[in-house]
Order: sequence, then structure tokens, then C-alpha cells
Amino acid sequence: MVEAEGQRFDFDGLEAIRPELLETFDYEYPGREAEVDIVTDEWNCVCPFSGLPDFGTLRIRYVPAGVCLELKSLKYYLTTFRTVGVYQEHAANRILDDLVAASRPRRMEVTLDYRLRGGLHTVVTVRHAS
Repeated sequence: MVEAEGQRFDFDGLEAIRPELLETFDYEYPGREAEVDIVTDEWNCVCPFSGLPDFGTLRIRYVPAGVCLELKSLKYYLTTFRTVGVYQEHAANRILDDLVAASRPRRMEVTLDYRLRGGLHTVVTVRHAS
């Protein structure tokens, strides 16, 4: 019988994240504030200790300045996290940094709401304002 406790699965480092996949398109109403709210319950990455998957809901809220995030490219970008070992707090900050670099919004908020694990529920929210 194999002992399951203390097992570790292989995972990728932060270098596997691909922000260059992010694309944008011109926002044609720059004088008008529009709050864009993007939500997916398909967020996942892996625990940087065990390699076990972490799942949750990701919410991105932003007000575009000159460009909007293209959604298919966003999905491709988020998929690159699936095999990355990253702390929950660091994942939220990395996503925010990459999205701000790609789109230069007036303001942006990223919230990662992780599913219950080990009796602990974690919600991480980070913000950017220009």
C-alpha cells in the first residue's frame, strides 16, 4: 500500500504564465465610463506545496481608458495558470499586474474566490487605480 500523505505532484513555475497572449481592442467611447465585469467559475492553478489543484471563481472588474480586453485571449491567458504552483494572494496580484500592463485601464479590481479547502475559505481582492 502506498502512503498518500506527503505526496507531491509536479507543477510549473511562474514562467509558464503567458501574458503575451492577452489582446485588446479599441474602446470607441473613451469619454464615457463603462464598467466591464468578467466572471468565470473555471479558475484554477495548483498549490505550490503539494501540486494539488485549487479551484475557484475569478472576477475582473475594470473601466477601460483606451482599450478593452479581448475575451478569447483572456481565456487563453488564464488557462496558462492551470499547471502553475502559485500562492492564492500572488495569483491575484499577478493577474492584476498582467491585465493592467496589457490594457492600461482607468481602474481595475481582480477577485479570486477559492473553493473551500481544508475548512478554509479564501477570497483575495486586489485593486489598481490610475
